[in-house]
Amino acid sequence: MTSSSRTDAALEPSLTPRPIDPGVSIGHAHLKVADLDRALAFYCGVLGFGLKQRYGTQAAFVAAGGYHHHIGLNTWQSKGGSPPPAGTTGLFHVAILYPTRAALADALRRLIEAGIPLDGASDHGVSDALYLRDPDGNGLELYWDRPEAEWPRDAEGHLAMDTRPLDLEALLREPQD
Repeated sequence: MTSSSRTDAALEPSLTPRPIDPGVSIGHAHLKVADLDRALAFYCGVLGFGLKQRYGTQAAFVAAGGYHHHIGLNTWQSKGGSPPPAGTTGLFHVAILYPTRAALADALRRLIEAGIPLDGASDHGVSDALYLRDPDGNGLELYWDRPEAEWPRDAEGHLAMDTRPLDLEALLREPQD
């Protein structure tokens, strides 16, 4: 258990009487899309994920590296559809973790080259994050986590995350891999 998970549980212990195993992680996201080819052009062509498996015009699985899939895309209930209207519940965004700040800078360069606009860019103290929408309106956060030793904390040791503007010019000065 990391120091942050011990500290976080102390905020409101009654909310989590039996904490989940700290080794649990989110494995993948499966997104409904209106047009599979358009979604693949974005996730593979712009972001650089590799196509791992495709089920005709209905579904595909993409991943970074050798993993079986990080993102599933399907048109089973959404072919030709439109994004949900504002003011409804649902997924806010899928967060894609980049291993280094340089890799996040590469993602920003890819977005700029493809003309994909950002919804926002934030320095949260614990991470640098880029916010955008995929072609189907699904929210995405592309981010890099700082090492835990650098995370800001208050006097009691609780995380003190913040939302400040991210210096995109400084990010773009990161060396290219």
